[in-house]
Amino acid sequence: MPDARPTLRGLYAITDAGLQHPDRLIDAVTRAIDGGAQLIQYRDKSGDTRLRSRQASALATLCNTHNILLIINDDLELAAACGAHGVHLGRYDPDLQQARQQLGHDAIIGISCYNRLELAHKAAQQGADYIAFGRFFPSHTNPDAVTAEIDLIRQAKQQLTLPIAAIGGITTANAAPLIEAGADMLA
Repeated sequence: MPDARPTLRGLYAITDAGLQHPDRLIDAVTRAIDGGAQLIQYRDKSGDTRLRSRQASALATLCNTHNILLIINDDLELAAACGAHGVHLGRYDPDLQQARQQLGHDAIIGISCYNRLELAHKAAQQGADYIAFGRFFPSHTNPDAVTAEIDLIRQAKQQLTLPIAAIGGITTANAAPLIEAGADMLA
């Protein structure tokens, strides 16, 4: 872990096991880094623990080589085992305090707040390092996700000091309003 808190800003690339063959993950993430990704979130909901461990370790090496942050989705044990910089937690995952206790003070912990500002306030009070809202636009990877309004980012920026990640259906064609509203990271 770096001594100083990293700046949480920029392109936040999230892997999806359904979008690429497992053997192509590292190449895909390398291209994302070459394209400007500042954070990589490893997200694989499969039950293949060996594959997940192997991929997370390879991503940790890749991200460390490029001085890029690696965040593991949902899995505290995997985050600790592979040496990731932190974890991203949703509503059905371990709570923030458990994550902080297991991963340590320097770990980066992000919290999904969906379309609910009160969840962002709770995350801030508990010591989250960033919050995520979304989905903002239709998404083929998570079509059933709740929809968040762009004004939610403005409200959160006025009320909170945490970095904000926007997620869900974001493309170069629709990203500008999220940035104008104050999103620090786009997934």
